[in-house]
Amino acid sequence: MTYDPASANPLAGNPLETRGDMQRALLDLFDPLLPYFSGGNARVRLDAAAAHFDRAAADLEGFARPLWGLAPFAAGGGYFAHWDRYAEGIANGTDPEHPEYWGQVNGRDQRMVELAALGFALALVPEKLWDPLSGRARQNLAAYLIHARKFDYADNNWKFFRVFVDIALDRLGIEHDRSLTKAYLAELDGFYIGDGWYRDGNVRRVDHYIAFAMHFYGLIYARLVEDDHAKRYRERAVAFAQNFRHWFAEDGATLPFGRSLTYRFACAGFWAALAFADLEALPWGEIKGFCLRHLRWWVDKPIADRDGVLSIGYGYPNLLMSENYNSAGSPYWAFKAFLPLAVSENHPFWTSAEEPLHRPADPVPLRHPGMVMMPVKGDVVALSSGQENRQMRFGSEKYAKFAYSARYAFSVESDERGFAGAVFDSMLAFSDDGIHYRVREANEEARLAGDVLLSKWSPWPDVLVETWLMPASPWHVRVHRITTPRPLETAEGGFAISRRDFEADTLASGEGWAQAIGAEDFSGIRDLGSTTPRNGLVQKAPPNTNLIAAKTLVPQLRTTIPAGDTIFACAVIAVRNPSALAADWSNPPAMPDIASLNALRAEGVTVSAMQAPGRMP
Repeated sequence: MTYDPASANPLAGNPLETRGDMQRALLDLFDPLLPYFSGGNARVRLDAAAAHFDRAAADLEGFARPLWGLAPFAAGGGYFAHWDRYAEGIANGTDPEHPEYWGQVNGRDQRMVELAALGFALALVPEKLWDPLSGRARQNLAAYLIHARKFDYADNNWKFFRVFVDIALDRLGIEHDRSLTKAYLAELDGFYIGDGWYRDGNVRRVDHYIAFAMHFYGLIYARLVEDDHAKRYRERAVAFAQNFRHWFAEDGATLPFGRSLTYRFACAGFWAALAFADLEALPWGEIKGFCLRHLRWWVDKPIADRDGVLSIGYGYPNLLMSENYNSAGSPYWAFKAFLPLAVSENHPFWTSAEEPLHRPADPVPLRHPGMVMMPVKGDVVALSSGQENRQMRFGSEKYAKFAYSARYAFSVESDERGFAGAVFDSMLAFSDDGIHYRVREANEEARLAGDVLLSKWSPWPDVLVETWLMPASPWHVRVHRITTPRPLETAEGGFAISRRDFEADTLASGEGWAQAIGAEDFSGIRDLGSTTPRNGLVQKAPPNTNLIAAKTLVPQLRTTIPAGDTIFACAVIAVRNPSALAADWSNPPAMPDIASLNALRAEGVTVSAMQAPGRMP
């Protein structure tokens, strides 16, 4: 081979164990951007792919996002040789007469997002970005920031963006209307659910934005400002840490779930922000372990192009899974993971010995996101019901699957007219014509009873599905009661595992079961006694649909159900080390008692995500 994709990763070979390792990682990740700075240094254009916003805003994104890591690096005494570029870029980008002007904010605008990074950096290291500016450049910058904050920001984590601009204006002594800051802080409190959990706005959406946005910004605020809000942010972060820890596996992988996963190791941003805020929400050795293990998980992944620029994608370059708002500069929100560089080498985050993951022996129910976290050796699995996202591409795949795994990432579909060849990992799909299909998009009801999730959903208005999800580690069990006025074709999938070249994997299936054995992993699905028999098959998924593996295999069960009521029940498993699997595969969980499952409804509590304002409880 002349090119190893993983070797282009700037993190390759870095042990990421010490403060020095993290400092080197930051600079190694930044350096590939240097050739793409414009002549006036105000823009960074990385490729020709587009987001929904204009090119100037995309170029600003490439310019500003590295500041989430560069500013704390400088605040902690790190030497960065290119602050002159940033000072010049800010002067030119905010000058309406300069050809590299960023463009004026008019209404909700991507520039608002990127100005938060600028506000943070101005507040943290004004000597790098403010002090070098001429009087006119300072006037232009102040005018630009004040104009941008006049507009209404999106009703979610965006409200923190104006707060960060306001913190910078305060620190620079620039007058502004502070009542707007207070109003947004109050509105952000309205997104709080309890036990450390927020929603990302008044929607049924509780994803990584709670960690790398709501808490991340709140903890920075708590470091830079001392008031009642700061106190509440600290208290909530302590509570959140007790739950969020269960989203991570022993090897540092986190649960791929929800939108914006191209931000990659921004998922360590919460643990990084605890260090920045000097908040020991867990023992420092555990916080350090969560942060650094997650960074190390990315070291051998082909996440960069040949020149070392981070690509859009997750485990590899993949535009298919991206959001409409992802431009080429979007992945650099990953620099949020570098906040610990702001604290000294004598801080307990750095002096504490890194502690391994302390796994719970039993499943952990999380009412607020509607999940049951199920520990599996070498993995963590979240059974999930209660969230939705119908506004964004592949919202069903990102929020409404039955299970999500840190090792076996979810897949997105590549053809809405391809029922026969679709992936359907951790989903139950229906088709009335053998071509088009429907899956769970939203729940009419979602309840948590102990460690069992139950939900009601409708793929069509006249078809009702009741679903129960139960942990039985290393298995999980799914039961569906389907009521339909007409026959429907169905397909239900297990977990996707990596597929090798040259048909080197072992695939097997029969009535009521299917299994795939890969180089390192086993994935299987077993029917437990459905009222309509199902046939097993192993789907060779379309390429580039899974977030981690570019080619995958998915065991499925398929059948056609008649009009009336049908019960489906199955057990699903995916584990490392196929050679050690024999005992588990031959001993699946028993078929649950339907009457007992029905009785759980009265015992359950409504998943908090379902109770978004304006929604039915």
